[in-house]
Amino acid sequence: MRAIRLASAAALGLSVLSLTAPAASAVGSKVSPLVGTATPSTIAPGGQVTLSLSGCEGEADASSAVFDVVRISQGRPATATVDWDAKRGAMYRVTYTCDDGRQTTSQLTIAGARPRPTFTTPRPTVTTTATATRSPAGPARGGVGGSQDGMNAGEIAAGAALVVAATGGVIFVLRRRAGSRQH
Repeated sequence: MRAIRLASAAALGLSVLSLTAPAASAVGSKVSPLVGTATPSTIAPGGQVTLSLSGCEGEADASSAVFDVVRISQGRPATATVDWDAKRGAMYRVTYTCDDGRQTTSQLTIAGARPRPTFTTPRPTVTTTATATRSPAGPARGGVGGSQDGMNAGEIAAGAALVVAATGGVIFVLRRRAGSRQH
């Protein structure tokens, strides 16, 4: 009995130790995920975009097809000016490259085309509609009550017969009790 307890305690200890080993090794490595952001994510040609990068030790470069390479210092955002000839409505990839070689990307969308004013002369519209007023022919058809057609003479007679039978039964029971008290 004691050997079983000892074996289960040893197995439990080994399983806990095996689960904590990966966590201990992860603490030793200081690799954090790279997250690059371009703010605002939608911008007009010629606008300035703020680029920031987290998770990179040291400095990094940000590059895209719509602006020159920008150097980002650790913990500080950088600013880039979008080229005037950037295609409106297009999405461009921004690539962030750390000095240690790790990379990540984000998306930058160029704002769509400017709306062009349209000049139209307002024209009066004349519409004629025929209106006919009709009164309802029956109850509204909504829910269970609206789906009923109404009561017919047979249903009224059956209801009246039930009321008469119930009243007769009550009178019969009351008279019978009254008769039994007289003795």
